[in-house]
Amino acid sequence: MTDVAALFWDVGGVLLSNGWDRSARAEAARRFDLDAADFEQRHRGAEEDLETGRMTLETYLDRTVFFRERPFARDEFKNFIFAQSSENKETRILLDELTATGRYFLATLNNESEDLNDYRIRKFDLTRNFDAFLTSCYLRARKPDPLIYRLALGITQRAPEECIFIDDRPANLEPAKALGMRTILFRSAASLRASLAESGVKAAFVGG
Repeated sequence: MTDVAALFWDVGGVLLSNGWDRSARAEAARRFDLDAADFEQRHRGAEEDLETGRMTLETYLDRTVFFRERPFARDEFKNFIFAQSSENKETRILLDELTATGRYFLATLNNESEDLNDYRIRKFDLTRNFDAFLTSCYLRARKPDPLIYRLALGITQRAPEECIFIDDRPANLEPAKALGMRTILFRSAASLRASLAESGVKAAFVGG
């Protein structure tokens, strides 16, 4: 079996919380007294363009929230969106240990809007781990479209058989597997560590 040389990571639901998922939007509807059903419908109509960089966050907010006057400021709502992000500390420890080995090419392969992606990269210092950020907003394609996986392999010039892709959603793993990449369904940091070890990927302990 070919040695693993590259690890591609989903971010939301693996390394960090999901940035702007259904539960966060539901909480926003409660907090800001929005019509939850209307807000969700408007979100669904804009989601693909937002996550593939064809729509800015400002336009998204115009279409989903500020299509009429509101008793709260735009920046207040934006700050709420950003504040929903948190770190999976156990997964981050594992990622730091893998980074410390210097053996693997590490890249994200995630769906995210540009403003939120940029915020999360800065907020959680993801540049200390990742060599590249192959995000839907930059590649103009999103998982599970097979195109984003082909782009990831082409941009990094990696053979599928030397790559592992980690994601918490089975549907996102299927196209990667079809291309010949090894895949791991994320359930917990502990199970991820065990699955990586089975593929010969060993982390280096980083002392505190």
